[in-house]
Amino acid sequence: MRILIAEDDLTSRTVLVGVLKKEGYEVTAAVNGVEAWQALQQPDPPALAILDWMMPEMNGLEVVYRVRALPTDRPPYLIMLTCKGDKADIIAGLDAGANDYLAKPFHVGELRARVRVGRRLVEVETALAAKIEELRQAFDQIKTLRGIVPICASCKQIRDDRGYWNQVEVYVRDHTEAQFSHGICPDCIKKLYPDFERDRASQRKVP
Repeated sequence: MRILIAEDDLTSRTVLVGVLKKEGYEVTAAVNGVEAWQALQQPDPPALAILDWMMPEMNGLEVVYRVRALPTDRPPYLIMLTCKGDKADIIAGLDAGANDYLAKPFHVGELRARVRVGRRLVEVETALAAKIEELRQAFDQIKTLRGIVPICASCKQIRDDRGYWNQVEVYVRDHTEAQFSHGICPDCIKKLYPDFERDRASQRKVP
């Protein structure tokens, strides 16, 4: 999992990057809020970000506000890093959209634990998003079969979206996961194999 570290203090940033790389994470570092905001706007942004509250050009709280305003179904997990110990400040960060916070000076064990919590939540959301996509695709297939299907009144072939005519089983196979086992109905047996049907009828009359 990729993690973004946004911290203007070189010492804190170095410690954060070092600890998380040892944990096996891919880490991207930003030195101010603008760099962090740019990184989180990318098409494939880091799944988790640790944002220092007090940064030049744009503070961490503003970054949180902007990230939460982005239209996305995969929002990043945001941890505020702050020396602000006032409860009102912590509440303000959480109300802005931060998922968690870590007070400076931070304990390395607490850092690891809070990041693990974020990773687990990200993994759950990723799995849920995959299931939702599966359901969406299944629903699209259902809608395809519930719509108006153009079928020939004579030969019973079906016209697809590209204008080609297909046998019914071909159309259904391509639009669903249905599989066919072929047989012949009684009416078609009488029509196509009249001799066979007469033989069967005569056998039934034999005492």
